[in-house]
Amino acid sequence: MTTVSEIKVTRTKASRLSQVNFDELPFGKVFSDHMLVADFRKGEWQPGEIVPYGPFELSPAATALHYGQSIFEGMKAHRNVRGNPVLFRPRDNFLRMNRSAERMVMPQIPETLFLDGLRELIRIDSGWIPKKDGSALYLRPLMFANDDYIGVRPSDAYKFVIFTCPVGPYYSEPVKLWVTRKYVRACEGGTGEAKTAGNYAASYYAAKEAQDKGYHNVLWLDGKEHRYAEECGTMNIFFVIDGVAVTPALSGTILRGVTRDSAITLLGEMKVPVEERRIAIEEIREAHAKGKLQEAFGAGTAATISPVIQIGSEEGVVRLPPVEERKIGPELLKRLDDVRLGRAEDRYGWMEEVV
Repeated sequence: MTTVSEIKVTRTKASRLSQVNFDELPFGKVFSDHMLVADFRKGEWQPGEIVPYGPFELSPAATALHYGQSIFEGMKAHRNVRGNPVLFRPRDNFLRMNRSAERMVMPQIPETLFLDGLRELIRIDSGWIPKKDGSALYLRPLMFANDDYIGVRPSDAYKFVIFTCPVGPYYSEPVKLWVTRKYVRACEGGTGEAKTAGNYAASYYAAKEAQDKGYHNVLWLDGKEHRYAEECGTMNIFFVIDGVAVTPALSGTILRGVTRDSAITLLGEMKVPVEERRIAIEEIREAHAKGKLQEAFGAGTAATISPVIQIGSEEGVVRLPPVEERKIGPELLKRLDDVRLGRAEDRYGWMEEVV
């Protein structure tokens, strides 16, 4: 047993790495050898520990199971052209997780625990980073209420975990989205901007209805007028209308996507005008009818930059141009990948090499 920045490390005695087929990786079902675990008790964080991946004991009265006090993040590690593990904007995910923690009345995670623990976890399990194009090591920081108490109040105890899994592409084909006017993901004053578990559980029913209709996921509209596009179930959304990339403004009801922010920066490099504003579903249909809706794509950690090929609703279907005819989305994806993999200059200090 060793100690790194007060983080104990206990390595597995039987690695599962040799059992993994890296040419066929389902998303989120194969888990790496180790995980970081830390507990918050009696008003302070206990030292973190890296241990073999596996289950841990949980009381039936654990607060998160009853009242949903749980938050998480999504990140990725790649291997750059020099063969070294790299992280993409890790501090931005750390800051966003603590914003979610504040909204959900949970303790702030120390930067050293989050980032130092993450770096050491990547060093130990660097062999799990896939080499195949389009693949990555997905990183899942998680914090949940762990009080042994049945009562409607914020917990006094929490567990923080980071585990990792090698993944292939989240979407293996262009995405089809269904617009729902019946169900709402978030409302003003709610928890839409927090990456909290309940937001996702509440979206499942609408997503199932969309999938039953032959669509991949939902394009959510605002909770007040049911007119304005907000985000998808797995990513932020962009529409390219007459050469301008339009994306819903951050209003407290959608996630502050790290990939979204990166996309806006790179679109600026590409000289593509970006408008962050409200965009009604009627405007999208009208732009399509006039031949001005050139592209739509999602932006997210899991989805990366995913082309949207069809948007359906009770009012009709909007079919977008084939991916091979598009210019902006594919070029944006290439630029993002080039920065992440070290093929292009990192002008914004996004990448961190883990050595």
